[in-house]
Amino acid sequence: MTPFINQPDAWLIPALFAVCFGSLSYVLLAAIREGSQSYAAAYEADTARDMADMFLFIPPRRILDMARIAAATCFILFFLLAGDLSTGPGIAVGTICGLIAAALALNAPRIALRFLKARRIRMFNEQLVEALSTMSNALKAGFSIQQALETVVKQGKNPIAQEFGVFLQQTRVGVRFEDALAQLGDRIASEDLTLMISAIEIARRTGGNLTEVFDKIAATIRERARIEGRIRSLTAMGRLQGIVVGAMPALLLLALSMMEPKMIKTFVTSLPGIITLVVVVLLEIAGALVIRKIIRIKV
Repeated sequence: MTPFINQPDAWLIPALFAVCFGSLSYVLLAAIREGSQSYAAAYEADTARDMADMFLFIPPRRILDMARIAAATCFILFFLLAGDLSTGPGIAVGTICGLIAAALALNAPRIALRFLKARRIRMFNEQLVEALSTMSNALKAGFSIQQALETVVKQGKNPIAQEFGVFLQQTRVGVRFEDALAQLGDRIASEDLTLMISAIEIARRTGGNLTEVFDKIAATIRERARIEGRIRSLTAMGRLQGIVVGAMPALLLLALSMMEPKMIKTFVTSLPGIITLVVVVLLEIAGALVIRKIIRIKV
């Protein structure tokens, strides 16, 4: 029987463990909260900037809340579908699949915004050729550069009419012409637009003939678009082969899971199966990067 004098010592070690565990948990939760707040601020800032560039006025906080709800839903769904609560490897597989799905769902709005922004830039570049021809004709008729831009705004379509409209509005409220041009180039990450802006600035400083410059830039853009279209047609077979070969393992796994669900469940919950899946995913990513490097040719 433990003496009475030693009974307080029996509570001392568990109390110290409890204090250490509580302190560690508090520090960990504080770090997670601080990291979450930093990520939320960066997420909202990037989302707000991308949406402002596309003239979309939706509160970034609402998009972040929707992304978090989608991430939590995807984690629970994929954890229940891929995991098995009765075994340790099953829990690990479910957790990994759930985390991957949650990460994709959390970044899905930003990926969608980047896709929409890239498509908007492509549309802008396509409309820029016609806009250059319109401005060249306006300059030949005796208009100034600002009046030529107003002609594009009136006759053009979005997004080029929106961007040039913002540019003209900035010049009207007192922004210098050069600064408004620089902001236009920052909003639209386009090499063709950068070429046009450089031509305008050089012509304003040296007094060059902008009509000829605009005609040459339009011809250059048309030729580049023709070459890029030719390259896309020549590399279409390589892209299709990459998609087919890359999708075959996933389709084979899906077909086997429907035909032999017990076998696939045993495979994905065992250590050799998990290692095989990780290796396959890494090889898929490496192959996709190699194929992308091969078929992407800059003009």
